[in-house]
Amino acid sequence: MPFPQHRPRRLRQNPAMRRLAAQTRLHPSELILPVFLKEGASEPIAISSMPGVVQHTRESLKRASAEAVELGLGGIMLFGVPEHHDATGSESLNPEGVLNDGIRAIKEEVGDDLVVMSDLCLDEFTDHGHCGVLDDAGNVDNDATLEIYGQMGVAQAEAGAHLVGPSGMMDGQVAVIRQALDDAGHQDVGIIAYSAKYSSAFYGPFREAVDSQLTGDRKTYQMDPSNRREAVLETMLDLEEGADMVMVKPAMSYLDILRDVAEISDVPVSAYQISGEYAMIEAAAANGWINRDAAMAESVLSIRRAGADTVLTYYAVELGRALKEGSL
Repeated sequence: MPFPQHRPRRLRQNPAMRRLAAQTRLHPSELILPVFLKEGASEPIAISSMPGVVQHTRESLKRASAEAVELGLGGIMLFGVPEHHDATGSESLNPEGVLNDGIRAIKEEVGDDLVVMSDLCLDEFTDHGHCGVLDDAGNVDNDATLEIYGQMGVAQAEAGAHLVGPSGMMDGQVAVIRQALDDAGHQDVGIIAYSAKYSSAFYGPFREAVDSQLTGDRKTYQMDPSNRREAVLETMLDLEEGADMVMVKPAMSYLDILRDVAEISDVPVSAYQISGEYAMIEAAAANGWINRDAAMAESVLSIRRAGADTVLTYYAVELGRALKEGSL
């Protein structure tokens, strides 16, 4: 039997040919940098489980946002790490609180040259670490939480956020936040909804990053890792409620979910390469088991290939610099 006439290997012969035939590419504008602002910090604080990532001061946060603009990154997602926690996460509504002040700091530095996104959730602010307020039985009260989420959305919009990111997986959160924003005159502020957020084992380093107070787990409101079709339902509900962008979190262990969401979404799709994914690459590279730079690029490329229009990744600055320099 003769060999096939069409041989894919012809398009793999050298770097120039591989670049020409590449079906998926990375660009800095597709990368979103997650950052942490620590209230009261006098200098950046290293996060031991996430080498190279820090809890920022206000000034170092401004420098990081300026660097993101210089590299042409698509956006920055801000998480606040407050000094005070209570049962209702009241600091989340404080106009001078760490998260809202951080949004203002970034806007002071870069204005509209960078899309400023803010995490809209109570877990960083509550003394029990859950994403909502608790009822008398100790369960997360969905509707009571939504009332606070609406207020948080308005506070973050007034601080200058371009996109607010409800990540608590409360039922109806997008609709409530959208209504609150519109009623307050913030029709131009968008919502990037964490539509398919799973109860994952890979969040551990993030909890160090935000000084989490969590007791128990979040399995009653975050998605079960065994479920696939449910992600499409959750995403469709968020789209119906007015989400401007949708997100899958985590990314690397959920590429099938990302593909499903990308196929049904009529708005841009994001995926979050979370702390545990980052930490695994760093740990393996530190032990000499993998090529760090190659694994970094391949991991984010795989998320884009699966259907993400944008990727939240702690590698955003490093990848952005490599892309700008042409070393990728």
